[in-house]
Amino acid sequence: MNSPIKLSNTILLYLLTLCIIAKAQNLNNPNYLHHFCDDTTTSTTTYKDNLNTLLSSLASNATSNSIGFFNASAGLEPDDVYGLFFCRGDLSTEVCQNCVANATKDIVQRRCPTQKVALIWYDECFLRYSNKTMFSTMDRDPNYTLWNTQNVAVDADFNRILVDTIGPAVYRAANMPAGAKKFEATKANYTTEDKYLYVLVQCTPDLSSGDCHKCLLAAYSGLQICCNEKRGGRILFPSCIVNFEMYLNYNETYVEAAAMAPSPVTQGEKGSSKKTWIIIGATLSTIVGVLLFSSFAYTMWRRKKREELQNSQVIELLDMEGRTIEDDCSNEIVFGEVKSHDSLLIQLDVVLKATNQYSNENKLGQGGFGPVYKGVMEDGKEIAVKRLSRTSGQGLREFMNEVNLIARLQHRNLVKLLGCCLEKNEKLLVYEYMPNKSLDVFLFDSAMRVQLDWQRRLSIINGIARGLLYLHEDSRLRIIHRDLKASNILLDYEMNPKISDFGMARIFGGNHSEANTNRIVGTYGYMAPEYAMEGLSSVKSDVFSFGVLMLEIISGKRNGGFHLSEEGKSLLNFAWKLWSEGKGLELMDSLLEKSSVATEVLKCIHIGLLCVQEDPVDRPTMSSVVVMLAGDNLKFPIPSKPAFSVGRIVAEEATSSNQRVGSANEVTLSNVLPR
Repeated sequence: MNSPIKLSNTILLYLLTLCIIAKAQNLNNPNYLHHFCDDTTTSTTTYKDNLNTLLSSLASNATSNSIGFFNASAGLEPDDVYGLFFCRGDLSTEVCQNCVANATKDIVQRRCPTQKVALIWYDECFLRYSNKTMFSTMDRDPNYTLWNTQNVAVDADFNRILVDTIGPAVYRAANMPAGAKKFEATKANYTTEDKYLYVLVQCTPDLSSGDCHKCLLAAYSGLQICCNEKRGGRILFPSCIVNFEMYLNYNETYVEAAAMAPSPVTQGEKGSSKKTWIIIGATLSTIVGVLLFSSFAYTMWRRKKREELQNSQVIELLDMEGRTIEDDCSNEIVFGEVKSHDSLLIQLDVVLKATNQYSNENKLGQGGFGPVYKGVMEDGKEIAVKRLSRTSGQGLREFMNEVNLIARLQHRNLVKLLGCCLEKNEKLLVYEYMPNKSLDVFLFDSAMRVQLDWQRRLSIINGIARGLLYLHEDSRLRIIHRDLKASNILLDYEMNPKISDFGMARIFGGNHSEANTNRIVGTYGYMAPEYAMEGLSSVKSDVFSFGVLMLEIISGKRNGGFHLSEEGKSLLNFAWKLWSEGKGLELMDSLLEKSSVATEVLKCIHIGLLCVQEDPVDRPTMSSVVVMLAGDNLKFPIPSKPAFSVGRIVAEEATSSNQRVGSANEVTLSNVLPR
């Protein structure tokens, strides 16, 4: 009875495998993973010309390159440029050629149009260039990490099999002869049900055997940190890659054919086969020994430091020193900087006591990265504790971003961070307690909304505007919040608004005010179209979100869920239609009829429509918004028709209109591949 079922599952798995391979070999659409651009710009025309010459050389040499690797340089000092590409070792020349051709265009036309140093990873190939030579040099920075967000039931056997599989693969790849691909892909059965673990490792062929070996072991050590108990993980270094999955992640046909191909063996090589296996065994034993010893030594070191330091959490933070908060963030913010905020560190036992061991009675709600609890400190101070879920692969970066960022911001309309805690795998953010929760609790509930009369709503609008103005212009950092929405506006005892949740915020240095990012974060319905569709973020992106929020506050309706079936309009377009027809007051929440002032309502609708215009240039700055809100008898520009509703169009493909954007299930250090 079970045979047909097993056969059916086998067929489905086989078809899935074919689909994965077909996707990997799609000649027209190489699978983009990540890119990096440094801060130096191509200031001279000569350098740009040399770069174009180099990229043309790389593209042309991908057409007949048998090992999928080529490096070259162009120009003379000080405008010389160096570059290389290497393709995954199991793919055809045609796939390699197409990927490199795409990379040479994508990197300069879209990803890093003005930078001197850049690199880009695809699933099929990797390309980099710089004004400094990188040939035959092992580089581990910048790097990029991906993992599967799903856990696997891991036991000692799985870890042993993983080590047993990666160890020989690392050895074989590192010891490929000169001029050959330093690539190895293999699989191992880890259950009694024909379930396989798939491993792929590769170095650039210009590395020495020793450097390749070091690079791959370093990458694997990184996987041990990031991807323990995960169903798959990948680390991309400039000089090597390591990837393990529980699905087929390479071209098995190529790998099997390569394994069966005869290789010329001399008599001396035959005599040394036994020695080779001894070396493989020794390498494997060394890997296991190093990992076990490192784990033991690290544990003992942490324990000793915890005993020596009053605040043990500094260790957790120092472990991450030097890693940037966000792949597209200013270099000013680094993990290690939290060391300067020692006063913010709170002991775990203090938080546990304050929240009564995270009791259900103290639970305030569920946030994007975990639950939020109310607590009371020994001195009677009320706190709110955001507890990062241990299963969240997305929140570590946002956690560190928020600690480093909000600790340096002080404004009456920003929520105050009291401290943080990193002990025993807990990651906690401790804020001042907001008794009235968030704005959406009142605004979108028919019973609660009664408490928000017009003066209260106007006060909330003004408070949010002042908070954003501080972030954009008045603080010593230029900050884009990137996730402004009703649920991120908290209300204190007097219903004063406070902007919260800076996990997605982005900092700009110097005079920069706009950037392009491949990592889109935020909430559908509030995102500016240029950000949602092209990744272009600026202060005007926040202005758009503020405009959406203003219209929601006035109407009492969600933009993300608003839809008139008979007209098919979003809240933004509906508001613009009413305003342009002289019927603006019909947008107003009917509960405001007695408390509202018509001129104030119409003025706020006008300002909101100015904020949600499609062209960012047409939107006012927050300083202008604050002036318009405060002034009377001012002449405002005439708004154009709002941008399309990102929320309603895109959300049709999502499971939730409040879903965060980016790759599915974003992770701490990267975008996760669809799995």
